[in-house]
Amino acid sequence: MGDTAVRPGVRIGVDVGTVRIGVAVSDPDGRLAVPAETLPRDASGAGELCRLAQLVEERGAVEVVVGLPVSLRGTAGAAARDIAGYARRLATAVHPVPVRLVDERFTTVHADRRLQSAGLAGRQRRAVVDQLAAAILLQDALDAERATGRPPGRLVTPADPDDTAAARRREAG
Repeated sequence: MGDTAVRPGVRIGVDVGTVRIGVAVSDPDGRLAVPAETLPRDASGAGELCRLAQLVEERGAVEVVVGLPVSLRGTAGAAARDIAGYARRLATAVHPVPVRLVDERFTTVHADRRLQSAGLAGRQRRAVVDQLAAAILLQDALDAERATGRPPGRLVTPADPDDTAAARRREAG
């Protein structure tokens, strides 16, 4: 396997947790991913989706990579289905910028171990672990594209606004 060129442009990496969302960003050449910020999750998701769309615009991102939590066997459980739904809403918020779902197995574990090795205490680690997990996820995606010459993961189709409204009504009542 050679070192294939990565499509040019900034990418945003997103590690969606139940409490926080880690965000990472790549350089314009798609070589290096670095932690950017941590967003708090809110009940509706509107605030974080708005901030992510703002980051995509501010950075001139050409793609957003969202981590998909699959099992060790590679199967998608309830958490993966929830993240896939979140990615659809994000794809709607950042349209026409594409959103891709990529396997994120072990990214948070690796991030936590790195921070623990660096001597950060539990409270300090919680503040940045999601950002670092997003950076690991994004770096893995960039490296995979470089190795294969193909975009990583799978493309997400934006949510149909009627489907999103119906889903919210079902959740509410």
